[in-house]
Amino acid sequence: MTASMLQKIAIVVCVSVLAATTIDDATRRLSHDILEELIGINTTDSVGSTTAAANAMAKRLLDAGFLPADVKVLGPNYRKGNLVARIRGNSTPGLKPILTIGHLDVVEARGTDWTTEPFHLSERNGWFYGRGTQDMKSTDVALVTTFIRLHREGFRPSRDLILALTADEEGGKSNGVDWLLKNHRDLMDAAFVLNADPGGVTTRNGKPVNVDVEASEKLYADFQLTATNPGGHSSLPVPDNAIYHIADALSRLEHAPFPVELNNITRTYFERRAPLESAELKADMTAILHKPPDAAAVARLSKDPRYNSLLRTTCVATRLDAGHANNALPQTAQANVNCRILPGHSPEEVRQKLIEIFADPKVVVRFDTDSGPAKGFTPLMPPPEVLRPLERVVAEMWPGLAVIPEMETGASDSVYTMAAGIPSYGINGLAIDQDDVRAHGKNERVRVAAFYDGVEFYYRYLKTLSAAQ
Repeated sequence: MTASMLQKIAIVVCVSVLAATTIDDATRRLSHDILEELIGINTTDSVGSTTAAANAMAKRLLDAGFLPADVKVLGPNYRKGNLVARIRGNSTPGLKPILTIGHLDVVEARGTDWTTEPFHLSERNGWFYGRGTQDMKSTDVALVTTFIRLHREGFRPSRDLILALTADEEGGKSNGVDWLLKNHRDLMDAAFVLNADPGGVTTRNGKPVNVDVEASEKLYADFQLTATNPGGHSSLPVPDNAIYHIADALSRLEHAPFPVELNNITRTYFERRAPLESAELKADMTAILHKPPDAAAVARLSKDPRYNSLLRTTCVATRLDAGHANNALPQTAQANVNCRILPGHSPEEVRQKLIEIFADPKVVVRFDTDSGPAKGFTPLMPPPEVLRPLERVVAEMWPGLAVIPEMETGASDSVYTMAAGIPSYGINGLAIDQDDVRAHGKNERVRVAAFYDGVEFYYRYLKTLSAAQ
């Protein structure tokens, strides 16, 4: 058997463990072409443009027959444009629109770090590679493709469907969801939000385990640590070195985890995920549900970064900066500590905890207000009108798979829609292996079969969710 034949068999096996559904050839070609186009547009904060991506997606919709009045590209400046598109419903009384959101921007990617070109879609051995394949251009494509399919079919939903593809979720000073809500609330007003960034299908080696629905998320917060010193000649070292103060503070942080705390969402997650795990892991997940949680089970679960981040607020050093010359004592040393804060706790509360952990008056701790909102995401279980159509589509595409509410350990634009009073839920159909999360990393990739499943999922879900009453 040749190597190429083995490769083809491996791809078939990979496909077979994902959804047992297929999409038609025209939709496959359309979604592939849109993904290729979108991956090829650099949307990083440093040199990229979400406006270019928003205009490209707007052209796709207009070419499909959308009216110009229903497709708008708006933003605070020439690089930070956002797309807002609308499918008109039959105006069923009492039904406000459904808003779907996704971000167009991606984190930085250096080509020298990758084995493929990050801003070019590459297909290898059953995988699509490129910056944004996981986070989150693949799902943006699913939404655009879904809107095109529904429009071409002449589908009339029971209420308006709104699509917003936006800027600066990953960073930058022009967050698109926040800007649109503040400046064009009429375009974004909705009964609830479907955020296609969080949630999704969790897989092991391509085999689906469960479907996650984001019902809560941690609060993102950056804290700047600063230590200062008069400086001087490096030949006359002093014990009061600013770098040492910062290093000691970070060492204390490494060995001082925040306390374990479960909320209604994380408790439900572990309850429903436990039966899907090995006997040992099931026992540990069950044991942490005790009051108080079993300490040994907590310690074992905390060794896995995924579960550790669900159990507590986490803070980690992400950047260091110190000194001004190789032969001079540092006058200033700084570090950035990035925290993901459990719902119900504020950045100021965490700042005070960090000060307590560092136990060093020489280290000044400041909350970076530019890092995001100071208020978190209240845990909110999806209502039946959102959950039942989801369970129906999951049963069609992944028979027997459990739908489990989860707390997103990262952060998303739902924090802005929730703050605006619009209930928000993280839902998508993209399958990612729990041990192959490459978002924000090098060689980001998604299975080819998983991409097409994700495209089909949103088409079915939005259609089921918004079918005429």
